[in-house]
Amino acid sequence: MTSSRHSLTLAHSGDPDDCFMWWPITGRIRPDGSRWPGELGKPSIDTGRFSFEPIPGDIEQFNRRAIDHGDYDITALSVRAYAEASRRYLITHCGSSFGEGYGPKLVRHEDNIEFATIEALRDPSVTIAIPGRKTTAFMVLGLLLGRPSLKPEARFVELPFDRIIPAVAEKKVHAGLVIHEAQVSYEDVGLRRIEDLGAWWKSTRNLPLPLGINAIRRDFDARFGPGSQAEVVRILRASVDYALAHRREALEYTVPFAELNAKNSGTETPDLERIDHYVSLYVTRLTVDMGASGRDAIRKLLREGNAAGLCSDPGEIEVV
Repeated sequence: MTSSRHSLTLAHSGDPDDCFMWWPITGRIRPDGSRWPGELGKPSIDTGRFSFEPIPGDIEQFNRRAIDHGDYDITALSVRAYAEASRRYLITHCGSSFGEGYGPKLVRHEDNIEFATIEALRDPSVTIAIPGRKTTAFMVLGLLLGRPSLKPEARFVELPFDRIIPAVAEKKVHAGLVIHEAQVSYEDVGLRRIEDLGAWWKSTRNLPLPLGINAIRRDFDARFGPGSQAEVVRILRASVDYALAHRREALEYTVPFAELNAKNSGTETPDLERIDHYVSLYVTRLTVDMGASGRDAIRKLLREGNAAGLCSDPGEIEVV
């Protein structure tokens, strides 16, 4: 007798590192979420009694959905958003993104030299495009600028991550906070770095900067039987391991996602070398297994964010 098969939703950002990690268990999909035909649309590894339905999208949308509804079975989250979503989700030990001396970048147009310093950005008349108020990047920006500098709220313009570079390039805002692969492509359109938040965090705290996590609903064992949550996490880990072992194939799969992001950002179409460089930044040893050092880094960041009034207290950092 064959046991029933359970379909799980897996929400992930449409940037190359997330796509790189999860295609072995979701099968190949296009940026619009549709599957490749035939065998290419099927998983590359055995997923047992579970199947995984990929949902590519914007990280801030996932943050808010996890906080407000918590209906995706597995979801990418900003570390900052976990502070509010922790009653529904646990962090998985694999699938997280850490900036080890690098991270989101504050950028300006090359002509706007008057906005080339952090002190200039503290001026309440300066507008900054951000990828969302629930993102880790915005929380770290708040730690850097200081909470008084986060007023008025209207000076922070929330945009999808791939629309921030165009907003800065067209001088619709004075500066922008770029995440995902925009961190390695912003110079293509004449933008200049003001500050690297990951480098600032490393120099002041001597810790990697935890940016994004993979999270799983707490109720798996109640829904699917004892041990189900651990079973699914083992499959997730196997997906990351498989992608790393088949790196070239994984990188080639991510190309359409990277090309779409570049098109929306107005940056150069990336070649495989650039995609590989970006993936190497955010699929690392800490992605495979964050271990105690990763948990400690998350705990430190959220404690500081909470003390500064920039996020809720998440309680204990629970990782499975």
